[in-house]
Amino acid sequence: MRAMDVMTTDVITVDPEMTVQNLATRLAERGISGAPVIDGAGKLVGIVSEGDLLHRTEIGAARRHRVRRRSWWLDHYASEVAREYIKDHGRAVKDIMTTDVAVVDEDTDIADVAALLEAKRVKRVPVMRDGKVVGIISRANIVRAVGATKGAAPRTGEDDDRSIRTQLLTELNRENWASSVWPEDVIVRDGVVHFWCSEDEPSEKRQALRVAAETIAGVRGYQEHVMPAAYYPAF
Repeated sequence: MRAMDVMTTDVITVDPEMTVQNLATRLAERGISGAPVIDGAGKLVGIVSEGDLLHRTEIGAARRHRVRRRSWWLDHYASEVAREYIKDHGRAVKDIMTTDVAVVDEDTDIADVAALLEAKRVKRVPVMRDGKVVGIISRANIVRAVGATKGAAPRTGEDDDRSIRTQLLTELNRENWASSVWPEDVIVRDGVVHFWCSEDEPSEKRQALRVAAETIAGVRGYQEHVMPAAYYPAF
């Protein structure tokens, strides 16, 4: 299984000149915890996450340090503190984003993606094609991939699974009732189609998803994974 088989393709991106307040609003409204930063030329220049907003001065959470005496190690420490100050007080995404971004390409094996996430201690990595971001793969995407394995060892037949998934997504893209189905909600493993859907999805839609899967040649089975409905607190 490769990055292209499980990645999120509807990627929310942000501009480096976007204000921090607008960034926070977008993350909250879209229900995401991070986003790639793309410049006017379409180039990936950084990545920003909710973790970059934890110590903002607007909420009184800015970090405070005192460096009183001068020495070589304190100079290094002062540089670190200066970077923290920029992140806590900067007004634009370009001030708070991480510029050393770990990336993968579409053909990267899921095992290698998982190892990269662990090694870099990050929650997500952009997926690239010809220098452009075409997806994003997170720990959640990998967890779903694990859920689709049923504990079985990897097999040779990824091309068949990928073909089934492509045909199924193409079919769903034609249907208005399936407009809220995202590619990352569909994983095919050993000919079995796995759907992730919310518990509040109408039963008719869930049945239609099963029927759509069963119409694709080569499909050996269908499994529905029901998630708790999203909760939006009232303010």
